[in-house]
Amino acid sequence: QVQLAESGGGLVQAGGSLRLSCAASGRSFNDYVMAWFSQAPGKEREFVAGISRSAGIIDYADSVKGRFTISRLNGLNTVYLQMNSLNPEDTAVYYCAADFSSGRPRRESVHYEYWGQGTQVTVSS
Repeated sequence: QVQLAESGGGLVQAGGSLRLSCAASGRSFNDYVMAWFSQAPGKEREFVAGISRSAGIIDYADSVKGRFTISRLNGLNTVYLQMNSLNPEDTAVYYCAADFSSGRPRRESVHYEYWGQGTQVTVSS
């Protein structure tokens, strides 16, 4: 089992940047594919970015390609999401998630066994 804790959210103006962190504890972090999802009010949770165990495979939602960067430091049991050129449509609660079974990041939330509590990102226009 693994526990996940996100941090780094906040209020930022359009065009600004934020870096989210997700610290994992419990079972070996290297065993998990990690991902970030977002959920805006009244909308379903959706995939943002995912990274394989060794960071050899990375996937992004089309809406964030070129603006967001996912990375991980296995030695620190942490996954990051660098978010640049933020716009109001990025406003959401951002969750990190861990998948023990898959060999690559999956876009469907059903594949992820563990979730953090989420961190709010608000982008003002």
